[in-house]
Amino acid sequence: MDDIDLKLLELLKDDGRASYIDLGKKLSLSEAAVRRRVRKMVDDGTIKRFTLEIKERERAMALTLLSTAPNTPTYDVAGRITKINGVEKVYEITGQYDIAVLMSGPNIAEVNKVIDEIRKADGVINTNTVIILREL
Repeated sequence: MDDIDLKLLELLKDDGRASYIDLGKKLSLSEAAVRRRVRKMVDDGTIKRFTLEIKERERAMALTLLSTAPNTPTYDVAGRITKINGVEKVYEITGQYDIAVLMSGPNIAEVNKVIDEIRKADGVINTNTVIILREL
């Protein structure tokens, strides 16, 4: 990965829908060169996926911290939680809790359903949830 790849990644983070032609103009590269660089980064895992970001105010979001049962691998519990519809991100963490889960839904009632599913997941013994009010 060189400086051009790093700049390309920054441009894609700002606008993942930018055309290869527009990216090439900004980087002084041809469309084909940009296409090759993006394909290489996808193939080597540098770019994991292209995603859609929805405006925060149109969705309800929450963060749930949870503790897992002793002798239950945290990774197994986290793996089950990632499969719950509405779960955006799952992190293994240090401290009082073992896992942090970021979730979203069209409204608080839908997010509450996700929280209920997380609480019922095998290996979850305790949760602490906060509703996200706004992103700054």
